[in-house]
Amino acid sequence: MWSKVSYRQEIDTWRSQRLRKLTAEDGWTTLVGLLWLEQGDNSFGRAVSNSMALDYPALPEQVGSFRVQGTQVSFTAEPDAGVIYDGRPVTCIDRMTNDAAGMPTVLRVGTLSFFLLERSGRLAIRIRDSAAMTRTHFQGLEYFPFDKTWRRTARFEPYHAIKNVSIVNVLGMQEDMQSPGVLAFEVDGGQYRLEAILEAGATDYFVMFTDLTNGRQTYAAGRCLYASPPVDGTTVIDFNKAYNPPCCFTPFATCSLPQPQNHLPLAVTVGELMYRGR
Repeated sequence: MWSKVSYRQEIDTWRSQRLRKLTAEDGWTTLVGLLWLEQGDNSFGRAVSNSMALDYPALPEQVGSFRVQGTQVSFTAEPDAGVIYDGRPVTCIDRMTNDAAGMPTVLRVGTLSFFLLERSGRLAIRIRDSAAMTRTHFQGLEYFPFDKTWRRTARFEPYHAIKNVSIVNVLGMQEDMQSPGVLAFEVDGGQYRLEAILEAGATDYFVMFTDLTNGRQTYAAGRCLYASPPVDGTTVIDFNKAYNPPCCFTPFATCSLPQPQNHLPLAVTVGELMYRGR
């Protein structure tokens, strides 16, 4: 039987997992750079002479060079840079896998790691540091008071066919995502609808939304949550599990922004608050 005590334990567990994932060695708080690649050779390192220079103390002056040929990227390391791949020193990677194709090729130098990502047809190198100040001095997460009334039953209204939705990210890039339909629910007699997104490799529905707390108590660009696939036409939207997107914590994320139709004209006074260390 569902009870307030067991539900509160569920929320506490979810919050602990959220914090652990955010501050993990590969969590969003470790991001320290995002550098976009151009066709041809792209030298990488701390020195300003590099075409992709990142002024970051832990980065060697010269790390190596990425060669872009169409959509393919190879990497050649400088002999004394100490680049590691899969636990072993490496001098050359003939073909790097980007994050859109599955598990990306991750290269390491000391506490730093870097890998290839693709956004709207453009390629970039994302850099992480497990010893980043944003991780080691993370100021914690804060939430509105827990309120079980914001755990709402939602009716799933499927589209006739999976719909392609154009989503804009924080960099102004557009990307097509897929939506199976909308989740309709009621709050204080009012009827509201949120369009769900299907993420690659995920089973739960991804929902981005804005509400009247944004820019005041919560992150200005909106918040996110997940909902289980519907059973017998319904599911649950739990706003107590609403969380900030990665771009709330780092300028090096490429967060998708909520669809305009996913604005809720009410204040959702549960879930994650604005990060105080922003």
